[in-house]
Amino acid sequence: MPRYEYRCRTCGDTFELNRPMAESGAPASCPTGHPDTVKLLSTVAVGGTARATAPAPAPGGGGCCGGGGCG
Repeated sequence: MPRYEYRCRTCGDTFELNRPMAESGAPASCPTGHPDTVKLLSTVAVGGTARATAPAPAPGGGGCCGGGGCG
């Protein structure tokens, strides 16, 4: 079940709630009972490593002269 983070506009406390995605937009009261809260934008950390790859070679010359100077 997803975890959503909220901040109370009255007391400034930040808290989390586990709730289904279908209820992500439903109002949430802070733990001290204040009803004026806002859902915060959460960031997701994804673990793993990235492999560095060599850039693709530039395409060879083309045209009538194979990339050389026509003249």
